[in-house]
Amino acid sequence: MAISIGGDSLYLQSMQNASAAKTEKLSSSLSNIEKGTATDEELMAACKEFETYLVEQVIKNTKSAMLDDEDSQGEYMKMFGDKLNQSYAEMITETADLGIAQMLYESMKRN
Repeated sequence: MAISIGGDSLYLQSMQNASAAKTEKLSSSLSNIEKGTATDEELMAACKEFETYLVEQVIKNTKSAMLDDEDSQGEYMKMFGDKLNQSYAEMITETADLGIAQMLYESMKRN
């Protein structure tokens, strides 16, 4: 039994708005970095965002390689799977010490 509240268009619109806001924030951070006016905190935040994005792409590609058919996923996983992957990536970036953001930060500080 499927329940629809407001249809998929409301969900898609909110996801597009969130994505646009995140893109604008990252673009602003990168602009400050290019100008050389970014603070150390802004630089590290941009590096962490990149690390999160990288981990999210690894998760997505790993799942797609492991799943035989996207039709085998449930309706909700099709709709919210990307948000789940993003949440996993954020948790991994915050809790695991991958070191990608730190290496990128140190490299950018040198240059």
